[in-house]
Amino acid sequence: MDEEGKFVLNDKNIIPDDALVFSIIGDKKVCWQKIMNYLRDNYRGSSGNWRYYNDGKQWLFRMVNKKKTVFWLSLLSNTFRITFYFGDKARHIIESSDLPEKIIDDFKSARKYGSIRPVTIKVINDEDVDNVIKLIGLKHKIK
Repeated sequence: MDEEGKFVLNDKNIIPDDALVFSIIGDKKVCWQKIMNYLRDNYRGSSGNWRYYNDGKQWLFRMVNKKKTVFWLSLLSNTFRITFYFGDKARHIIESSDLPEKIIDDFKSARKYGSIRPVTIKVINDEDVDNVIKLIGLKHKIK
């Protein structure tokens, strides 16, 4: 795995805070803030927290809206990755969305875990932020 693909929050004794997160993701801080501001402004019941998971030996950020998990976020060197999980009933909604064809294809071919499958976006630029925001909207549309 290249340096940018390495997960970096793997010391369970170091609890992530904004200063640590922003020191790791560098200029992607702007992308982070756009996503978090969007959630704060459009989904009042949204909140997130960091938790260390022994199975993956890393810290993950879980964003929820009124107890429903919206996405999971992990930090990589110089960026971050957001993963959404969708059930089978989301298939039609995702396939008929205006998401890029690559994301739709990745969803269709993703390995299923029971009745859910992931959609993961490595956030590099504003286009990725726009796709994360679209996925947040789709996640809230699905009951």
